[in-house]
Amino acid sequence: MQLGMIGLGKMGGNMKLRLEKAGHQVVGYDRNPDVADVGSLADLVAALEGPRAVWVMVPAGEPTRSTVAELGALLSEGDIVIDGGNSRFTDDAVNAALLAERGIGYVDAGVSGGVWGITEGYALMVGGAEGDVERLMPIFKALKPEGEFGFVHAGGVGAGHYAKMVHNGIEYAMMQAYAEGYELLEASEYVDNVPEIFKSWRSGTVIRSWLLDLMDRALTDDPELDRVKGYVEDSGEGRWTVDEGIRLRVPLPAITESLFARFTSRQEDSPAMKAVAALRNQFGGHAVKTE
Repeated sequence: MQLGMIGLGKMGGNMKLRLEKAGHQVVGYDRNPDVADVGSLADLVAALEGPRAVWVMVPAGEPTRSTVAELGALLSEGDIVIDGGNSRFTDDAVNAALLAERGIGYVDAGVSGGVWGITEGYALMVGGAEGDVERLMPIFKALKPEGEFGFVHAGGVGAGHYAKMVHNGIEYAMMQAYAEGYELLEASEYVDNVPEIFKSWRSGTVIRSWLLDLMDRALTDDPELDRVKGYVEDSGEGRWTVDEGIRLRVPLPAITESLFARFTSRQEDSPAMKAVAALRNQFGGHAVKTE
């Protein structure tokens, strides 16, 4: 199958290679001319035979919205646009309506796999019309992991990115649990070899997972994590997950707390903890550390 791929970074570039290895023809465009096959979006559209399929793999928000809008002016009736970035699910209905005015289909695809996806496969959560998704199945089958798992048609437009949002919210909480366990083990006077404990958990335990495998890999490379600063960004999907929990009145304490923990990581000296220390000193005379 022929596919246009816009955005050839760490994810998009590797996805292109995986698809080409599976026998698909991928025409790639990127702002970096060193990795692009064509010089513009117009050139990419011209290089594809109709009906076309174009996968957008650029940063969420305005970069994706403007790319979809530009494609809407270049593509033809019967073509399909796939947004495979981490767009907020509410953007999908807007993008789909814009393209529908010209008879262009729209599919949103939540993609998980990171830098390992090129060999392990990419988990795909897609939303869109049944006919559009079915037409793209050769592409999805080439990208997904081998076996029965790793792909879902989650529902209509927006469902794919919604599923990916919840996936990332769960990921936040799982990483936070491993991190808290690591800190407790490091603080304990009973434990001598924290990296080996994590390694031992990789088989036979109920907490084994790919994230645990990656934690083991990180500790093998840097046993004391001396080369890592305790500052953690968030992609936005954790926030959106918490927003949805509030909107639907679904309690999400673990995911919410893991998001707030990331905010704490960005404070060199937490103002809130300063206030707690001051209050403890006021009501109980507890000692405080001064500058």
